[in-house]
Amino acid sequence: MTSDPSAAKYQIRARISADGVIDKPDVVGAVFGQTEGLLGDELDLRDLQKSGRIGRIEVEIDSRKGKSEGEIVIPSSLDQVETAILASGLETVDRIGPCRAKVEVVSVEDIRVSKRAKVVDRAKEILARIQEDSKGVGIDLTEAVRKAVQVEEITSYGPEHLPAGPNVDQADALIVVEGRSDVLNLLRCGIKNVIAVEGTSVPQTVKDLSRGKTVTAFTDGDRAGELILREMLQTMDIDFVARAPRGSEVEELTQKQLLKCLRNKIPINQYLEMSGFESTGATREPREERGGDGGGRPERGGGNGGGGRREERSAPPPRPASPPPAPPAAAPLPPDLARYFELLHGVENASRCLFVGDDDAVVGEAPVKEMIEAIVQLPTPAKAIVFDGIVSQRLLDVAEEKGIGTVVATRLGPIGKFPGQVRIFTRSDLAGPSGGR
Repeated sequence: MTSDPSAAKYQIRARISADGVIDKPDVVGAVFGQTEGLLGDELDLRDLQKSGRIGRIEVEIDSRKGKSEGEIVIPSSLDQVETAILASGLETVDRIGPCRAKVEVVSVEDIRVSKRAKVVDRAKEILARIQEDSKGVGIDLTEAVRKAVQVEEITSYGPEHLPAGPNVDQADALIVVEGRSDVLNLLRCGIKNVIAVEGTSVPQTVKDLSRGKTVTAFTDGDRAGELILREMLQTMDIDFVARAPRGSEVEELTQKQLLKCLRNKIPINQYLEMSGFESTGATREPREERGGDGGGRPERGGGNGGGGRREERSAPPPRPASPPPAPPAAAPLPPDLARYFELLHGVENASRCLFVGDDDAVVGEAPVKEMIEAIVQLPTPAKAIVFDGIVSQRLLDVAEEKGIGTVVATRLGPIGKFPGQVRIFTRSDLAGPSGGR
């Protein structure tokens, strides 16, 4: 049932029942007739309705089996007292037409309260929609700007039009990844010296770039990433290897995961030892030069590299009558170094790392591939590390951070900066200690 929209304040609801069949006009006539003069001239229903202080009286009647029931609704703009008097006056109606009847006031509702509740509920809906729309617009704008910057920064490099960052030419270091999505992910993290090989076959442009820069191969942690890395090892000059976590792809990594993978990159010689890969291309020879175990870069012959064997055949045979001079006697090692090299001999070909305490006793050990994590989590302070492997820049940085003063290993890898507080010894120092590096 709807009420008169002109009603401003209250709404009287009364239930009516009659012992007979009645209609709406009978109810309205009974209300006006039986309340006339009862409430005084000020509350006469006819005058109130003419002046608009009460609205139209609405009645609904349902007659069944000789009885009638229904509802009366009267909107009122009177004050609370006058409305209450008017409501109580309705209950004096005891006869409608020829039938006995009873009128009972059910409620007097404050229309403003219900309107206010509707306003509040609707305002909540509108505010929630505004906030949702604003949030969506903010996210869309942020993502749109980010993608626009990435698209502007990514370039096509070389005749193969390879996806690359803008700093590939200027930077001294280069990161080689698998595809365009990997390049975009690194650009999102602010790394711009990156280029993609776009397939399992390494383009000639990437091969040429690798000869003059410090190259890190950064591949996915799946079987395809391993195959692409093998191709790189055979055809490129690589210095470091970084891999995404097992089962993950570079394009899926968060910024924190990506930077962690790059910080934990492994020197190429150490990676070859740990993985058992054999490099048949340009990688192995430069690594021996950078590792400090050989002299300069060996000259590369054509064909299958048989120039070295021809040189051996052309060399004059040794003369038995002139034995080579005996090497000079090596200076005796200090006691602590002798102890460290004795431990190194004990872990030879075992890929193990030993941690030595202040009393030159072993206070812990770990596999070489887990050495960095073991140093970080070492419960007892160590003064030296002895391991069967290659010294890397990452190891020296962690050792200096943990206050480890001596590192003894098989060989020395490519080091960009030697920490001043860490001594480094390798097997080449057995000929005569040089005081460390």
